[in-house]
Amino acid sequence: MSASQQSEPLSAKSDSPKIDLPKINLPKTSESESLKRLRHTTSHVMAMAVQKLFPGTQVTIGPWIENGFYYDFDSPDPFSEEDLKAIKKEMIKIINRKLPVTREEVSRAEAEQRIQALNEPYKLEILAGLEEPITLYHLGDEWWDLCAGPHVVSTAELNPKAIELESVAGAYWRGDETKAQLQRIYGTAWETPEQLTEYKRRKEEALRRDHRKLGKELGLFIFSDLVGPGLPLWTPKGTILRSILEDFLKQEQIKRGYLPVVTPHIARVDLFKTSGHWQKYHEDMFPLMSENEGDRLAEQGFVMKPMNCPFHIQIYQSELRSYRELPLRLAEFGTVYRYEQSGELGGLTRVRGFTVDDSHLFVTPEQLDDEFIKVVDLILSVFEKLQLKNFRARLSFRDPESDKYIGGDDVWNKAQTAIRRAVETLGMDHFEGIGEAAFYGPKLDFIFQDVLEREWQLGTVQVDYNLPERFDLEYVAEDGTRKRPIMIHRAPFGSLERLIGILIEQYAGNFPFWLAPVQARLLTVSEDQLPFAQKVAAALVAQGLRVEVDSSSDRLGKKIRNAEKAKIPAMAVIGAKEVESNGLNLRIRTPNPEDSGSITSEELGSLPVAQVQAAFLKAAQTYTDLATAFAEA
Repeated sequence: MSASQQSEPLSAKSDSPKIDLPKINLPKTSESESLKRLRHTTSHVMAMAVQKLFPGTQVTIGPWIENGFYYDFDSPDPFSEEDLKAIKKEMIKIINRKLPVTREEVSRAEAEQRIQALNEPYKLEILAGLEEPITLYHLGDEWWDLCAGPHVVSTAELNPKAIELESVAGAYWRGDETKAQLQRIYGTAWETPEQLTEYKRRKEEALRRDHRKLGKELGLFIFSDLVGPGLPLWTPKGTILRSILEDFLKQEQIKRGYLPVVTPHIARVDLFKTSGHWQKYHEDMFPLMSENEGDRLAEQGFVMKPMNCPFHIQIYQSELRSYRELPLRLAEFGTVYRYEQSGELGGLTRVRGFTVDDSHLFVTPEQLDDEFIKVVDLILSVFEKLQLKNFRARLSFRDPESDKYIGGDDVWNKAQTAIRRAVETLGMDHFEGIGEAAFYGPKLDFIFQDVLEREWQLGTVQVDYNLPERFDLEYVAEDGTRKRPIMIHRAPFGSLERLIGILIEQYAGNFPFWLAPVQARLLTVSEDQLPFAQKVAAALVAQGLRVEVDSSSDRLGKKIRNAEKAKIPAMAVIGAKEVESNGLNLRIRTPNPEDSGSITSEELGSLPVAQVQAAFLKAAQTYTDLATAFAEA
């Protein structure tokens, strides 16, 4: 049966209900000066309300964030949900009083005197770190705080119907676990109630798509307290998903002349002293492992690797290279370890152990531009296969005012010029991110925007003159002289864990057929059809397809619901008629063409096993849509 002969979508309720794509623009705070003033003022109104309702509570800092604001408080009692409701009511009263918001400039001594009178020790500590002039912002004549602004002119400019207090979380003062634990109240504020409604809708949709929830429901990965936070354990289905992605990229790399390598998970600390990671990245690395106290004090021993590049450099350096061997492209799915703070961990998108699809290209200066463009072409090809279409290119350059980088101005200027030249040659839309460079070189980062307009950094490619210099890398040039190669660091996926977390949420767990851990499930009406189902499944598996049989004693309706809940792309019902005709009664999950965030079910009816197999193979091997594959089979 061709796609044009398919029946109407089934009336059975789908586990992926249709959602409307965002239509209301929700700018980030950093993109809107009016939102900065609005949210900054709303945070002050919230702090004023808290101190009025809970006398003795001390305030610390209350900045705007991209989707709202927060304030940290030192309060003897924890804030409850009921407290948030009371605080919101008090905020509305303050807003309706139309209090003027006024700026006052004072001397340091005057500010210190006023703060001491309020008995606010946190403000004194903040004051010590401020440069003059010292500015205060007042709400009417009742409340003030140290602040640099900006703010609205009056609380009358705030819309109470566009404000929401969202949650309470713990936070350490200055982010230091050794200091006082505070309570952080998060809130959001918008210019219109319609924006707030859209923001809430997106939050609800984000919860439905949350990869931590879906990862557990779909049986992809787990976390164990005994193993430790930020260290995911991959189940069989999750491992299959990882392997599919790895195999896909490995095949693409082989076509482009990459050579596979494998490197250890630990190394002597001296390796990272030479690379500069120990000096510049020490706080993000796991602690040094030494045999005795003397070695520890002398900084001798082993560390878990935070990066793969120094290892690939050792492979390059293991023999003298000729210009004829370049470009040399070494590739590895290498697991690295970074000692992220526990409060910064978040499912798969922020972990302590993760796998990078890392490659390092060693090129001559003459090869740099061409190889850089080829890497970008690979990254764009990967995005196309993954159906990730909405992204921007960021030129992540050095901040000349910062001391976190290694190398001189000359090599940085050459590297940054090479990246800018490449994107201009390709005609890519791009923007600059000053201060976003790695400590050893600038990057071209791909910033992906998902279906909920959240931004994630995925692929990256970097130009590096510094590490070849630090490791004294050489090659024999055509004229017989020794010259220095240039390194290109690249990772189309970035972190495999992070990518999978993003894909789970982008697809809402409804993976395309080629990527689904289980591509099809065969459902028997009774045990009589089980031998036939197992025979068909074995034939499909032999062709490289991922197919399983539901051999449970459940009724057919429950088997169908279980397959839908597991988000399996295809299911085939097998009854007596199918056994007799050597066919499958097939139902597939297809994207709604009007809404990329929704999946609907369509029943293809009874089809010969051979046609099903051909369509499955086409969808798996060419990454085409399953419905399209059936239309062409």
